[in-house]
Order: sequence, then structure tokens, then C-alpha cells
Amino acid sequence: MALKVGDKVPNFISVDTNGNEFKSQDYLGKQWIVLYFYPKDDTPGCTAQACGFRDSYQDFKELGAEVIGVSSDSTASHLSFKKKFNLPFILLSDTNKKIRNLFGVPNDFFGLLPGRSTYVINEQGIIKMIFDSVTAKAHITKALEMLKKK
Repeated sequence: MALKVGDKVPNFISVDTNGNEFKSQDYLGKQWIVLYFYPKDDTPGCTAQACGFRDSYQDFKELGAEVIGVSSDSTASHLSFKKKFNLPFILLSDTNKKIRNLFGVPNDFFGLLPGRSTYVINEQGIIKMIFDSVTAKAHITKALEMLKKK
């Protein structure tokens, strides 16, 4: 069952870009989180989205939020993607799609591709906004708009 606005995000564990264990409880409930799910590293739409988050990263930080990207790519792929585009935020490897399934992120294009969804989560760990769209750059704008209203 998909998480929805108003739900508390359950704890999860993953692996970050450097191969370190990432525990959501170290972030959830402590600060605002912009958690975005994307299909694949180094593809045109996903690169545009990641670079959009990179270019606005300081704005997110000033609004008290951390940006975290999630895809099913390996840590090696994430590391290459992060270095290539100088991405300052955390990328999580979700190779078994446990996090994607935990959130209930829908697939795009008739179920053929992993979906592109952004969750804005407050400092209590409650989902305040969910945005699903194949339009990569719109995710940055929508998340910033939500954070400015908080």
C-alpha cells in the first residue's frame, strides 16, 4: 500500500554512494527531507533532475531540508553519476526496490519504467507533499514551493 500525504515515513536502511549504511532514522524526525525517486543514473531526464536539485541545493539547505535521491542503480553507478555531475546530496542504492515498494512509488509508461516521485517530509517524519511526474525539472520547483510554505 502506498504512503500518502499525512503518513509517517517508516524507518528504512539502504547503502549510500560511498557504500556506507544509511539509516533513515538518522534523518527522519530531525529535519525536512526531500526524498526523490528517479529511474536511472546518467539518463537525460534523470541527469536534468539531479542537476536541478544540485543547482538549487543551497536553497533547499537554507530552507532547512536535505535532498536524498533514490534509484535502483548500484553504488558504483551512483558514485560515477555523483562525481560526473558534482552532486552534493546523498544518493541511495535501492537495487532490490525495497524503499520504492515501501513508499509505493508507481511505475511510469504503462508500468515499464520505475516512476519519478518526490516526497517532502517534515521534521516529524510526516509526508507533507507527494509529486509524481515524468517532467523531471518540475520536481525541484514543486519541492521548493512546498518548503517555502512550511
